[in-house]
Amino acid sequence: MRVSHETIYRSLFIQARGVLKKELIGHLRSRRMMRRAKRASTAGQPRGQIIDGVSIRDRPAEVEDRAIPGHWEGDLIAGSKNTHIVTLVERQSRFTMLVKVPGKDTASVVTALSTQVRQLPSALRRSITWDRGMELAQHKRLTIDTEVQVYFCDPQSPWQRGTNENTNRLLRQYFPKGTDLSRYSQADLNTIALRLNQRPRKTLGFQTPAAILEAGVALTG
Repeated sequence: MRVSHETIYRSLFIQARGVLKKELIGHLRSRRMMRRAKRASTAGQPRGQIIDGVSIRDRPAEVEDRAIPGHWEGDLIAGSKNTHIVTLVERQSRFTMLVKVPGKDTASVVTALSTQVRQLPSALRRSITWDRGMELAQHKRLTIDTEVQVYFCDPQSPWQRGTNENTNRLLRQYFPKGTDLSRYSQADLNTIALRLNQRPRKTLGFQTPAAILEAGVALTG
């Protein structure tokens, strides 16, 4: 006779009670008191929600068709020891900026992001599209500091930031998974971004992101 692992878990989490349950859970690797199904969803729960976030569906048409420069997609790259780097990619040119952050908390991310974005000329400060990560919970402060509108993707829809996702894959050449990202200074990140921005891209007709961005800014004045 054989018993499946699901039967064992059900017996433990549903039927077991009191001291017996506590003793049995102590033998589990995770020692968790509840078990969530693989397909369980947190939809409808108040935690982890961006307050007053503007949906990507409300972005103007100029963002979608990449008609003018200044619209960015952003994300975090994760490394070992809970270290992170902010990645920003301009949609028209694929120009990339990397931002050093001391932590993933929203105050750290928004402060570092605001400092970097304010260094851009006004023609390149139009919008940023982000996922639903709580690192941008203070998006209103970012907009006040930079005058850049923030739009948020639908939940679990990374393809809505496809330009950024593709760039993050390219960046893994420089930041393999498991890398301690805290050892990179902002100057190091600028150097790596420069290499990426001076690399010809097939999607740009084998021009470089830096050249496309410069031309776009010249056209928009």
